[in-house]
Amino acid sequence: MRIGIVGLPSAGKTTLFNLLTEGHVETVSGKMEAHLGSAKVPDRRIDFLSDMYKPRKTIYAQIEFVDVPGLARGSAAKGGVNQFMAGVREADSIIQVVRAFDDPLVPNPEGSTNPVRDAELLHTELLFSDLEIVEKRIERLEGGKKGKENPIELPTLKKCQEILESEGRIGSIDWTPDEQAALRDYGFLTEKPVILVANVGEESLSTDDYPGKAELAEHARTKDIPLLTVSARTEQEISELPDEERDAFLNDLGVTESGIERLARAAYAQLGLISFFTVGEDEVRAWTIHQGTEAKRAAGKVHSDIERGFIRAEIVSYEDLRRLGSMAKVREQGLFRLEGKDYLMKDGDIVNFRFNV
Repeated sequence: MRIGIVGLPSAGKTTLFNLLTEGHVETVSGKMEAHLGSAKVPDRRIDFLSDMYKPRKTIYAQIEFVDVPGLARGSAAKGGVNQFMAGVREADSIIQVVRAFDDPLVPNPEGSTNPVRDAELLHTELLFSDLEIVEKRIERLEGGKKGKENPIELPTLKKCQEILESEGRIGSIDWTPDEQAALRDYGFLTEKPVILVANVGEESLSTDDYPGKAELAEHARTKDIPLLTVSARTEQEISELPDEERDAFLNDLGVTESGIERLARAAYAQLGLISFFTVGEDEVRAWTIHQGTEAKRAAGKVHSDIERGFIRAEIVSYEDLRRLGSMAKVREQGLFRLEGKDYLMKDGDIVNFRFNV
């Protein structure tokens, strides 16, 4: 899974990127390159299974993040933004970081702290970025430079143009399968799910308040967008402390979960993702799949040969194993199950795939 991070200059998105990826990218205003980094998805279930099996390797699910230059007001309309947006166009979801803190040492390019205004500005910049691509492609198609013929592409793009010109999101439309196929390779930014992150100051973590909080919450509610609160700079500084000091500082600030835990949970819910686990002395591992995935297709995540030669799936619920404490007790209680290829995998399934090739 890849998530793109976008924001206006001085919103703190690169600091958030460093927090999530444990990176040390310099937070320089006016940078023109994108940065890639990955982070493991913390999962207490994996921690429990690893303690139980003592494997040689423990592998958590991963999220890849791409941090792009700040989208200054009007930058997309002037052109040139799309050159560094390629990584975000390949993303599954977008984090929009809005500034919700005051700091005289970090001047706000917009002159004041107003997270709703900044969220709307970000939408406009992404909209214009998509519109530039749509208009150029329509021009080529109408000019006879069609390339590979697809009769539905032009009317579908014109439909996109109408949506964008009315300040809508391409992702707000229920496209037909043929239209979806025509748009698949464009990676439109306004088609992707959005997670809104209010980047607050340290004092806001303890007071649970920040400038424009009520207005931003209402904005997120009306747009049906998840809203998270993070103090990127504070949490990054604390993350560099020894474990015992880090936990104490976070508890004092009322932070019970790390930024990556909160973001991962929001992204999984938004994208309809779940995790299943494979366990053993060699490896304990989390695998990410879409909700509704059949057992045979899930086996293909582990290896294509397992999917091809699938026989059955031996399933144990993580909650049952945690509650009972051992596989032997799970079996005694009759909670060890054999499932066929059409079984729909559930979040927290511990599975052993039987196959023959």
